[in-house]
Amino acid sequence: MEAVSYTAQWTAAARALESERDSDALFQDPYARALAAPRGFELLKKYGGAGLLPFIAIRTAYMDESVQESLRESDIRQVVLVAAGMDTRAFRLEWPDGTVVYEVDHAALIEEKRGRLARLGAEPRTERREVSADLAGEWLPELKRAGFDPAAPTLWVAEGLLFFLEKQQAETLLATLGSVSAPGSRLAVDLVNKALLRSPFSREFLKALKDDDTPWLFGTDEPEEFLGAAGWKVRDVKEPGQPGAGAGRWPYDVQSRDRRGISRSWLVRSEFAGR
Repeated sequence: MEAVSYTAQWTAAARALESERDSDALFQDPYARALAAPRGFELLKKYGGAGLLPFIAIRTAYMDESVQESLRESDIRQVVLVAAGMDTRAFRLEWPDGTVVYEVDHAALIEEKRGRLARLGAEPRTERREVSADLAGEWLPELKRAGFDPAAPTLWVAEGLLFFLEKQQAETLLATLGSVSAPGSRLAVDLVNKALLRSPFSREFLKALKDDDTPWLFGTDEPEEFLGAAGWKVRDVKEPGQPGAGAGRWPYDVQSRDRRGISRSWLVRSEFAGR
């Protein structure tokens, strides 16, 4: 297995291309191009289409704002990036004093990322702690050993993760986050609906992912209900192209939610409502 997962590579490549737009980039990630190696741009070309590039750009910007909003509106000062991949928010966003960012991913990726960022001369803008762990196993002990405090409110960011899981795995992950979430904790997450996983417009993209052993497995038509069942009360749910989620940059019309059978991606902010 490569140190850097395919997903982390092509996501970084998409972020690099967005950052290099002439005038209307939704964010700036100066490290993304270097972090996309060795195959990120090749994979992005292979998987391209179906709105992938604008989706990654819009999702990244939405998650950026989710982080900044949570820190503005609350006393949250610990942020956990679950399956952080080649995320560089600790290096490119502004952070309130005292914020600690925990980046959770497998050890090989974390080591490779550390080396690349060091060669780029990148310095985090807040305290950043690496957590080498397998999310398929018991990973909370490693997070706690890194200094995570379950008694303090947390912002969890699970970006580009849940659709790679089976439904039960996704439910377990949300319950796991809730088990160590103090009152006031928040979650920023993205999901897709069931129709997207069956759509002929997504067929080639999904087949390419499956051929590379990174299939998308899970979708939900009711993100509010799905998250709510695990104790997460949705504060905001948007689809790409709506105000606050890339309006003007999404190449497709946003359809009313009462229309069934439409492919949808959900961008969600939620707050822990209790166990």
